[in-house]
Amino acid sequence: MSDVVAIERALISVSDKTGLVELGRALAGKGVEILSTGGSARTLRNAGVPVVEVADYTGVPEMLDGRVKTLVPKIHGGILGRRDLPEHVAQMAQHGIAPIGLVVVNLYPFEQTVAKGAEFAECVENIDIGGPALIRAAAKNHDFVAVLTDPAQYPDLIAALDAGGTTLAQRRHFAATAYTRTASYDAAIATWFTARNGDADPDLRMSETVPPQTGEVFPARLAIAGLKRQALRYGENPHQVAAFYATGERHGVATARQVQGKELSYNNINDTDAAYECVAEFDRPAVVIVKHANPCGVSLGADLASAWDRALACDTVSAFGGIIAVNRRLDAVSAAKMAEIFSEVIIAPDAEPEAIALLAKKKNLRLLIAGGLPDPAAPGLAFRSVAGGYLAQSRDAGRVTREALTVVTQRAPSNAEFEDMIFAFRVAKHVKSNAIVYARAGTTTGIGAGQMSRVDSSRIAALKGGDAIAGSVVASDAFFPFADGLEAAIAAGATSVIQPGGSIRDAEVIAAADRAGIAMVFTGMRHFRH
Repeated sequence: MSDVVAIERALISVSDKTGLVELGRALAGKGVEILSTGGSARTLRNAGVPVVEVADYTGVPEMLDGRVKTLVPKIHGGILGRRDLPEHVAQMAQHGIAPIGLVVVNLYPFEQTVAKGAEFAECVENIDIGGPALIRAAAKNHDFVAVLTDPAQYPDLIAALDAGGTTLAQRRHFAATAYTRTASYDAAIATWFTARNGDADPDLRMSETVPPQTGEVFPARLAIAGLKRQALRYGENPHQVAAFYATGERHGVATARQVQGKELSYNNINDTDAAYECVAEFDRPAVVIVKHANPCGVSLGADLASAWDRALACDTVSAFGGIIAVNRRLDAVSAAKMAEIFSEVIIAPDAEPEAIALLAKKKNLRLLIAGGLPDPAAPGLAFRSVAGGYLAQSRDAGRVTREALTVVTQRAPSNAEFEDMIFAFRVAKHVKSNAIVYARAGTTTGIGAGQMSRVDSSRIAALKGGDAIAGSVVASDAFFPFADGLEAAIAAGATSVIQPGGSIRDAEVIAAADRAGIAMVFTGMRHFRH
C-alpha cells in the first residue's frame, strides 16, 4: 500500500510572505482548495490565486483583534482527524468537517521583535498562539498531513505535488522540523519572559514600557533556543560533526557578515569569538591576536596600525595562522600590515572599502564584519556540556576599576603601573587558567596560559617575553597559592602585581613582594577561565 497522500485542501497562514505566491499558484494549479487568513489571503488573492477566507469556511468570524481565527473545531478537526479510523471519518462527516492535508504556517516574528528592542507590550503581542497550535496538530497527524514552517521547504512540497503527493518520509521530516520550530520559539519566549517577569510587581500592566529586569536566572526548567546558521565541515577534529547556531543576543561572530575567504570551521568560530570578546574590553583602539582560544598578543594604541605592530611583537611565532580582532573600523593602513603575515580570520565591527579590497587579495583569509562590538558588561548565560547534562552560569561580565583595587604592599603602584595593571587583568580574564599576563605601556609582553601550576604559567610567560618582561606589570587570574609564582615573575623583571588575593598564604606572598620592593594590589575578583 502506497504511503503517498494527495493534497485536496490546504490551510495557509504566514507572517513571512516569502515564496507565498509561487506556492499558492502551484497548489491552485493542482486543484487544491486554499483556506487562508488576513494578510496571507490578501497576498494570494492579489496575485490571482483563488482563496477561501477561513472565517467564511468556518462560519466563525475573526475576533479579539485577530487573536481568535483558526482556533475552531472545523479547522483543528480537519487537521487532526485520522482518515483510517471509521469513527473519525463519521464524526467529521457529521459535523461538516473536511480534511485538511497541508498546513503552511510561519509564526509571528517574536524573536525579531525582541531583537529590535521593542517595548514589552509589543513583544507580548508578537507571541503567536494559533500558529503553534496548528503546527503541532499537523505534525502530530503527519500520517495524513504535511506541515511547512519555513519558505525554504516550499520547493520540496511543490516537487511532491508534481509527483502526486507527499510521502510518509517527507511528512515525518516536515513534522520533525515543525516540532523543532515550535520548541525553539517557545524557548525564546520562555527565556525572554522569565528574565523580565520572574519577580515582577503583580500590578504590572502590559502598557509598562520597562518591565522589571529581576527575573529568575535559573528556572527549574531551562529552555535554550538557537537558529542554525551554518552546518560545519567537522568539529574540533575531522571525526566530529558540528553546526553553528545563533541566538542573536550580542554582536559577534554569530552576527557577522563574511566578506571573503573559505568557510569558517568550528575552531575558527571558537577562536574568533575568544578574540572578539577580548578586544571589546577596551575603549582605546585595540588589537588582539588569538591562537587556540588564548590571546598571544594584545595591545592598545593611538590607532589600529600602531596597536597591531605592538601586539604582533609580543609573540610573532604564535601569531602565524592566528585570529585578529580589532575594536575600530578596519582601515587600509592597518589591513596592509596585517596582510603581511598569514592569518585565518580578521574580525572587525566595520571596514573601509579600501581595506576590504586590499584583503581580497588574500584568498584564504576570512574577513568578518560584525556590525558592532559585544558589550562586555551585558548579562547572559554561558553553557558547557557534561555527561548527562550541562552547566549554566552567568557570563563573566566582571570588570575591575582603579577605585576597587587595594594596595597591600609598602610601595604603591605609579599611575602608569595602575593603568597597565587594569589592562593586564582584563586580558587575563580571556586567558585559560592558570593565567599569567605581563604587560607594559598598554601592550602584553608575555602570556602564560592553561598550565596546571601558576608558577609554570609565570615561567612560560617570562620565557616567551624574554627581555621585554623587564619593567612590566604582571596579572594573575587567581591568587598566588604560594610565593613561588610571584618570585618567578619578580625574577623575570616584573615591577608590580595585580591579583585577586584571598589565599591563606597572602601574608607570605605580600612579604615576598615587599622584599623585592615591588608594588602589589588585590582585586577581590578572580577570572578563572576553564
